[in-house]
Amino acid sequence: MTDRELVELAFTMLERSYVPYSGFPVGAALECADGTVFTGCNVENAAYGSTICAERTALVKAVSEGHRDDWRRIAVVGNSADYCWPCGSCRQMLYEFAPDLTVLVARGDHEFVTLSLKDLLPYGFGPKSLDIEK
Repeated sequence: MTDRELVELAFTMLERSYVPYSGFPVGAALECADGTVFTGCNVENAAYGSTICAERTALVKAVSEGHRDDWRRIAVVGNSADYCWPCGSCRQMLYEFAPDLTVLVARGDHEFVTLSLKDLLPYGFGPKSLDIEK
């Protein structure tokens, strides 16, 4: 799958978003090394803290299906004029499983940029950060 195809797949998820409060749909598509792709959309809740982002929806689907250490790329898209950057919580959750992940971030006109998760979250805190020297 090309970068463009992954981005376009993420755009198909916008229509599935549940966004009655923000009106800001977000879609995601997470690709694993074997070609499996897990999609996600944001799902809002009247108790705002219970809202889940598209990236985390795709992430949880991947983990629940046994994909924890083989992620290659994730596309994150929105209908906005600016690029739909992953929030801090999503960056942290992605870093937990794939600090070397490639991130494709698109805006509403379907233009996208490609960068590494480490560019988005320098000095990230992950499992290795918990190693204690003895």
